[in-house]
Amino acid sequence: MKNIFQDLRRTDHQRHLGGLDVFKYIGPGLLVTVGFIDPGNWASNFAAGSEFGYTLLWVVTLSTVMLIILQHNVAHLGIVTGLCLSEAATAYLPAWLSRPILGTAVLASISTSLAEILGGAIALQMLFGVPIVWGAVLTTAFVVMMLFTNSYKKIERAIIAFVSVIGLSFIYELFLADIDWGLAARSWVVPNIPTGSMLIVMSVLGAVVMPHNLFLHSEVIQSHEYNKQDDASIRKVLKYELFDTLFSMIVGWAINSAMIILAAATFFKSGVQVEELQQAQSLLEPLLGNNAGTIFALALLMAGISSTITSGMAAGSIFAGMFKESYHIKDSHSQVGVLLSLGIALLVIFFIDNPFKGLIISQMILSIQLPITVFLQVGLTSSKRVMGKYANTRWNSFVLYVIAAIVTGLNLMLLFSAV
Repeated sequence: MKNIFQDLRRTDHQRHLGGLDVFKYIGPGLLVTVGFIDPGNWASNFAAGSEFGYTLLWVVTLSTVMLIILQHNVAHLGIVTGLCLSEAATAYLPAWLSRPILGTAVLASISTSLAEILGGAIALQMLFGVPIVWGAVLTTAFVVMMLFTNSYKKIERAIIAFVSVIGLSFIYELFLADIDWGLAARSWVVPNIPTGSMLIVMSVLGAVVMPHNLFLHSEVIQSHEYNKQDDASIRKVLKYELFDTLFSMIVGWAINSAMIILAAATFFKSGVQVEELQQAQSLLEPLLGNNAGTIFALALLMAGISSTITSGMAAGSIFAGMFKESYHIKDSHSQVGVLLSLGIALLVIFFIDNPFKGLIISQMILSIQLPITVFLQVGLTSSKRVMGKYANTRWNSFVLYVIAAIVTGLNLMLLFSAV
């Protein structure tokens, strides 16, 4: 594989990506983007902005750069081999090793679904006063209906619509607040770790790269059925994928940044620290007006639904891959994976007294599993046996392993601090 940044410097890049035609390739990246604008990220971002103002915006920038590199790399696996991460692990690792690894990934997807369903339930409680348990049932039922009745293309369009609603919601609320854009611009690129901020720094960084997103991206990148009959076609597809990944991750960066900026311009400015999502909505109303609180809850509902859809798809992909099959909702193994993830997550919610504590526990489980997935991915994409001439170069492998080590360290530090 060529250097991961080289595609940006090639002179023929603009020719292939010129005009509006390139936008038909956008979709797989946006499915992944909702994974790091989920309810867990909302909590971390509002805590960061309300307690430390604009100071921690650089963390969003750093984490997004790492995410782009990792997601770009795992998408290459799907494009070059025609296999998702789960299928590749099953094909190239012995069963005694691949099965336990993928088993932990299924558990991580259940944990992810738990957090996403809870986010949707919290939003329904904010909007309509629906109890958390029944909100969770409604969220799960709606997501199952979408997954079992829609094709990839329809799911992609739904996700794009949801992400658009979330983005427009925060743009609307930013116009209501008094933003110090000069300070925000400096904070995006100048690292600063205020006293007592390390836990939140680790939370924001650790919540961006999630195990299920790595499995999902390697799967959905194949849904466009690109022409990959020869070397030139493969290289062209890799360029389109890079554009999709960059565009989608930058959208996620903008939305996460908007959350911190909004919290800094309202709560931090007023000396109020946000500790729960319900609190954020109730505090926004007197500061920005009744519409702001409603828009906030609506955006959270969209984030909860869309991220639950992607976590269910990821679970289906992981489970089907264990049987050397790609994800397809009409396939029994994909259906079992989706229902296992969403069903068990919903069942656990019935026994959770404190939704906020449930979110914390789910993030702890992800922190344990993440290192396994990241090193699995880098190992496979660095192997010439798997990737052929598109295998990572030594420099690429070095960069990826460094990022994997950093992400792993941050997540383990977050886990230990929570314990």
